[in-house]
Amino acid sequence: MLQKQITPANADAEIRLLYETAFPQEEQIPWDDLVRLIDEMHLDFTAYYDNDILIGFTIVYPRPSFNWYWYFAVKEELRGKGLGQQILNQLIEKYKGQSCVLDMESPRQECANKEQRQRRHAFYLRNGFRDTNVYRCWDDLEMTIMMMGPGTFTLQDWDEIVGELRKYWTWE
Repeated sequence: MLQKQITPANADAEIRLLYETAFPQEEQIPWDDLVRLIDEMHLDFTAYYDNDILIGFTIVYPRPSFNWYWYFAVKEELRGKGLGQQILNQLIEKYKGQSCVLDMESPRQECANKEQRQRRHAFYLRNGFRDTNVYRCWDDLEMTIMMMGPGTFTLQDWDEIVGELRKYWTWE
């Protein structure tokens, strides 16, 4: 699987389409703002390819105390073929020995896609993540925070990440 670092200069329409279709609107930063944040926040935005065919992408916000796995997407027609597992394995190897956190739609919240959320949650548990028992709500959407590596994650850590993001982009 080939990897390509995404920059403002090479963030193309295909990656944008995947971003805009893989995540609910309320979880998206507008594309132009996200591309600007690549440099400003020093995001690790990586696209994954099989030859010239886009498989998916990851966006990680590297931080001193832990890395935030911010976005992780695989093209819908390629899901369920082990490609997401391969991407996650590469990401885990890249940040080996470091603490990493991610937030995802809570599998405990009643919603139309509860089964999908539960499968995603189980996927991360199988791959070494653990529940932090930290939850945040955005409007009606509950997010659960998962972590891999040493240390703990608290609401104060979450507020710190959000505070850093607000320095570069505001959504309200």
